[in-house]
Amino acid sequence: MDLFSKYKNPLLEMARKEGIYPYFHELQSRQAPEVVMEGHRIIMLGSNNYLGLTENQNVIDAGIKALEKYGSGCSGSRFLNGTLDLHKELEKEIAEFLHKEDAVTFSTGFQSNLGIISALAGFGDYILNDRENHASIYDACKLSYAKVLRYRHSDMEDLERQLQSIPQTAGILIVTDGVFSMRGDICKLPEICALAKKYGARVMVDDAHSLGVLGEGGRGTASYFGLEDQVDVIMNTFSKSLASIGGCMAASKEVCDYVRHCSRPFIFSASLTPASAACALQALRELKSHPEMVSRLNELGNYCRKAFRDRGLHIVEAQTPIVPIYTYTPKRTFIIAQKLFAKGVYVNPVVSPAAPEGECLLRVTLMASHNEKLIDEAADIIAEVVNNEKTED
Repeated sequence: MDLFSKYKNPLLEMARKEGIYPYFHELQSRQAPEVVMEGHRIIMLGSNNYLGLTENQNVIDAGIKALEKYGSGCSGSRFLNGTLDLHKELEKEIAEFLHKEDAVTFSTGFQSNLGIISALAGFGDYILNDRENHASIYDACKLSYAKVLRYRHSDMEDLERQLQSIPQTAGILIVTDGVFSMRGDICKLPEICALAKKYGARVMVDDAHSLGVLGEGGRGTASYFGLEDQVDVIMNTFSKSLASIGGCMAASKEVCDYVRHCSRPFIFSASLTPASAACALQALRELKSHPEMVSRLNELGNYCRKAFRDRGLHIVEAQTPIVPIYTYTPKRTFIIAQKLFAKGVYVNPVVSPAAPEGECLLRVTLMASHNEKLIDEAADIIAEVVNNEKTED
């Protein structure tokens, strides 16, 4: 069989043929509540720029100053010539903010999970993985060579059943998203921590969609539940609330030191660029100085959910700025996304494998810089398109 013959994707071929291909729209302005895409004014409801800090002037100025001082890149890994004082400063402030002893930065959020999990778990260890965890966690599990057991989404009985099957001599890591990125629901962290204590497991939370969203001052899921002392490792990305690119882990000094010396994705990758590190650091300082942004973001999430319900839309009920709308089938999802784009609203179409079969979604995400008037305008357009589009594929 020709290696390349399997590259054909019938769903994408259909979408292109029928003019409903929803991906790679060109953005011609900054990430903001209103953007320019392909020459048109678009209400942006598909960005992870939760706090709206990508257009914050202090964040932009910090990136410019770092570019001028350090140049455009580090030309090496953190392990060798690629560590800047700026990286150390960023790690120190992240650790302090998250109430952990230390932190380690990575060049992307995806790489963070690869680097953390593959270093912490290996042959003979077990990883317990929520079925709806992010793809980077799944790939990290493969890289770790540990035995991976998946439990049904937020099903604590299934998690305990899996834990009971593990030999007492094995090391165990339970990994969960804090906020699940497609549905916007929050993990059952109190139950997870209780089970971890019962079975001698360690807990890692991916807070990519929780930093700046949940907890005291936006500190994330562990803070939200008052369990910071029971979560061993917190992963974060800089590409969402911190308005940059990169990621990190926060943990004990011992664990962070181990990862720095044993994580292949960390050791063999070029370090975070100076401008990216500086922007993330300044965004963190903006968050610390303005915790009201977190409250405002969640107020808008609640407002948006009500606006959608009032207009007859079937949404996934959650408590975060992620507000998914059921569209059920792939073709219907693509058609609606394309019609919305034509009418000036951008949302993210979510189909399998990111969503279960028959549960396709339009994923709406809010920013603290949105306002009620803009949400109402978008909600009217979304309701008109979704409610008038037939459900059959």
